Amino acid sequence: MSEKVRFPSVVGPELAGAIDLPDGEIRGWGIFVHGFTLGKGSPAASRVSKQLAREGIGMLRFDNLGIGDSDGDWGDGSFTVKVQDTIRAAAMMAERGTPADLLVGHSWGGAAVLAAAAEATGVRAVATIGAPVDPSHVERQYDAVVDRVLSEGSHEWFVGGRTLVLKRAFVEDVRKAHLRDRIGELDLPLLVLHSPTDNTVDIANAAEIFNEARHPRSFVSLEGADHLLTARGQAQRAAHIISAWADQYIHG
Repeated sequence: MSEKVRFPSVVGPELAGAIDLPDGEIRGWGIFVHGFTLGKGSPAASRVSKQLAREGIGMLRFDNLGIGDSDGDWGDGSFTVKVQDTIRAAAMMAERGTPADLLVGHSWGGAAVLAAAAEATGVRAVATIGAPVDPSHVERQYDAVVDRVLSEGSHEWFVGGRTLVLKRAFVEDVRKAHLRDRIGELDLPLLVLHSPTDNTVDIANAAEIFNEARHPRSFVSLEGADHLLTARGQAQRAAHIISAWADQYIHG
């Protein structure tokens, strides 16, 4: 069972979220941050969150600006906005009396939770799935239009069956993001999950994140998984691993 919620983005428009409520005894609460243009209904976000809820960890997953059911224009977002909205999400969870013990981020969302964790209310542990060590890794997805974006200020970009407007400020913000310092300063337990056959974000990124981080840190290889965790059972498997690892850090 899930509960619909809405809360304001740092840039104003309302973001749409769903809280997958725990089955049975409540072990804790968390937030799942989706990948670049994926949304809260993507296989990784939905399946991992629902499985964690079945294992007693209630999970908020929400659409970023201009994605899915959220208001606003995707092009007005940026890596900085994604990070700040993750912090907003943690504040909302605390305000409703269910502070998030756990941050889970997939792909670009993994980079966002690494950057947000230190400022996110109540967070006690962080897990990433297929995350890049450098947020500018996403530029590979829009490299065909980036020159026109920088010269013209914005340009349409067709991705995932829809057209988005990519803006110069977005590209510049991503290029200025310095995630390695945030990882090195992270004073929270970290779990890094990554598939050795990830063809979107190479597993070398996981090694760099792990090496930059302080202890306690853990790494688990998701053999056989694709980047989007679409193969049968892979998202649930990732959730089982996160659930077991997080048990010593979360509380009901």
